[in-house]
Amino acid sequence: MSKVRVLIVDDSAYSRQTIKKMLESDANIEVAGIASDGIDAMAKTLRLNPDIITLDIEMPEMDGFSFLRWLMSNKPTPVIIVSSYSDSKTVFRALEFGAADFVAKPPRMVSSEFHRLESDLLRKVKGIKGFRLDKLSKNLELLGEETFQRTALNTSDNIQVVAIGSSTGGPAALKIILSRLPGNFPAGIVISQHMPKGFTASFAERLNAISKVYVKEAADDDELEKGKVLICPGGFHMSFKKKAGRIVTVIKEPKSTDKYIPSVDVMMSSVADIFGPKTMGVVLTGMGNDGRAGMLEIKKRGGYTIAESEDTAVVFGMPAEVIKADAAEMVLPISRIPVEIIKLAKETPKGKDS
Repeated sequence: MSKVRVLIVDDSAYSRQTIKKMLESDANIEVAGIASDGIDAMAKTLRLNPDIITLDIEMPEMDGFSFLRWLMSNKPTPVIIVSSYSDSKTVFRALEFGAADFVAKPPRMVSSEFHRLESDLLRKVKGIKGFRLDKLSKNLELLGEETFQRTALNTSDNIQVVAIGSSTGGPAALKIILSRLPGNFPAGIVISQHMPKGFTASFAERLNAISKVYVKEAADDDELEKGKVLICPGGFHMSFKKKAGRIVTVIKEPKSTDKYIPSVDVMMSSVADIFGPKTMGVVLTGMGNDGRAGMLEIKKRGGYTIAESEDTAVVFGMPAEVIKADAAEMVLPISRIPVEIIKLAKETPKGKDS
């Protein structure tokens, strides 16, 4: 198997050497080159033809955004942003410019944080090799279009919760879905997007700004309500419980052995346990198999399940696992998923109690 060739772009000599050391710890990865700013990175991208680029945003001469715009226009290449927690808002701008994913650079390189960064970086570099930039570009273009008009709904008591899971490529896919839902959407929506601590608050703010539904980063004891979207905080898991006649969130620390954080399976299994056949599960683009067990649980309890199709999934790992497990009742391109969510929330399920 050929090695994944990586170009490191960062103005900090310490960061460059740290990232290089992390990448070279894996025999399947080769550091093709190192660049200290965007101008240097342009020349080395053309000369070295890397498979993946790790990119810092704040750099002299030419910053990361300028380089990213040039890259996507001239030599599209998967990019992983390596960013500090304080740059959370700029990370999402970079994703909108075409970056594939990001890893969080902790403020202090203590051993536990160093190990977490190394593990996250290696997993994403190896997983993103099959990243489909053409599909991401089409999805980003779709964000600027109105594929259908938002319509007011006659509220019903059919679907009570829509649980959505996503990972790499998920931010753009989630924007497509949430921006197309009406403000009076008749169910609560919960989301687990694989993301580290410190980033989901900014992500929720960006989604709220473009949506008719209300979007927020979930906190402990938040009530699940119609027309409200709760995004699991990065670095935690989210489940639900009944409390004084309400359904509220339970935000909990992950175990050190947990592979996917936040866990889509934890979230989906919890809502399936509470809402049974009035649950809808949706798994979007992403690496790995998180969401497979949760979707099987939703389907077993009589709920609806939708997986994003290979036609639009930027990384087809998570939806492919759901489909292979026969846990998806419907397999749809991203443009059709919000249409189907609205339709199913509006209609009375056949053969199910309303």
